Amino acid sequence: MISPLPPQDADKLLGEFFSPGVEAADLPALFPLLRARDALDAFTTLFRGGSDETLVRIMVLREIGARSESPRWSPQELRAYFAYLDPVKLETVLHRLRDNGLLVWNGEDGLYQVSGPGRTALAALATLLQFAQEEDGELGFITSQVAAGQAVGKVSAESLRHLLGRLNELQEEFQQAIVSGSEFRIRQSQDKLNSVWQWVEKGTEIIRAIAADPDLDPATHRIAQAIGQAQSRMLRMTASFQRAVNGLERQRVHLGQSGLSSSDINQWLRTTPPGELAALLRDVATAHPEPLFLLNDILLDIAEYELLERERRLEREAVLPPALQAPQTDSAETERLVLLERWLEQLAGVETAAELADIVPGGDYATAAYRLSMLALLNEPEPARTGPVAELARLPLRLEIDPGAAAVGRDEVAQISGGRVVRNADGA
Repeated sequence: MISPLPPQDADKLLGEFFSPGVEAADLPALFPLLRARDALDAFTTLFRGGSDETLVRIMVLREIGARSESPRWSPQELRAYFAYLDPVKLETVLHRLRDNGLLVWNGEDGLYQVSGPGRTALAALATLLQFAQEEDGELGFITSQVAAGQAVGKVSAESLRHLLGRLNELQEEFQQAIVSGSEFRIRQSQDKLNSVWQWVEKGTEIIRAIAADPDLDPATHRIAQAIGQAQSRMLRMTASFQRAVNGLERQRVHLGQSGLSSSDINQWLRTTPPGELAALLRDVATAHPEPLFLLNDILLDIAEYELLERERRLEREAVLPPALQAPQTDSAETERLVLLERWLEQLAGVETAAELADIVPGGDYATAAYRLSMLALLNEPEPARTGPVAELARLPLRLEIDPGAAAVGRDEVAQISGGRVVRNADGA
């Protein structure tokens, strides 16, 4: 049996948790808990100790409180009803519940009954146990708390914050599943969305009624609006999941005409016990030693050098080619200047105009190409101070190019650009 501390001793122990000079009753986060200390003591009594003790204690209190038509119990009735429990253990549980205020002992008629805090604890536990049996029932439990507060006109801002937080957590979880691209996570999250869908719809109706209350304080109204926005985003997640599933369908690989796909293989691998998979791989995969003191990436680099780079270096010829004399270009340049000097006499003799097909060809293709390139210097600033090139630039001629080509058919030239060399009108 455990007896509770007197209030003054309990307050003294609580003060040891805070810094010097801090009053526990002045803390906004602690004041609501102190005000509801009697109700919280009921949960402290139920859940103090090991899990086995807690289960037996809650079971006894629930069975006592379940007899609503005759809520009072005599000690003989309790011993007969709980005959499957050890008598000493039963007495210990009853004394614990009575000494901590969950059971009330009426000394006049010698009967037990559940106290007010005990009824409150049992009601909260009943709702919790009801939703604990459902998958993803935490959203339903929180929604039921909000609905209960709205029904009796006591909307709890704390319950609304819990609902908003859970909706945001679910939305983040669903978005992460879509971003991951994993078919397993996407389908798992899609099933979870379908399981909580009813609570999202019910919560939408409740939040709509709460937001329409004109007496609601501004802070709670803002939380209700945020919940409505989160529920709207949750409702749109169905389309997001459908788009993700459609994308997975397009990427799915079918194994020939067997009717199986990569998704079926993935599901089979996930559901097959590891022992069966190991048995299938027994004669297929071979094990090799993997020394933990060796680094795989370094081993790979060394192996690549030994097997490839070393052989390449041996086969690579590293001998320089023999030295050669650079070709002399003075004679070729002198020869071109001689050709240009001879051609200048022909150009100077142009009185009015001369076609390119007549004046450019001069024995071979190289000479014709050289002459045509030099005509671009006509009427240009002197490219050199002296020499045949400067004389060419000073000739009173200009080059006119026509579209198309003119036929030549001699001196290794088949065609040439259409055009002519024209003497300037002023002779300059």
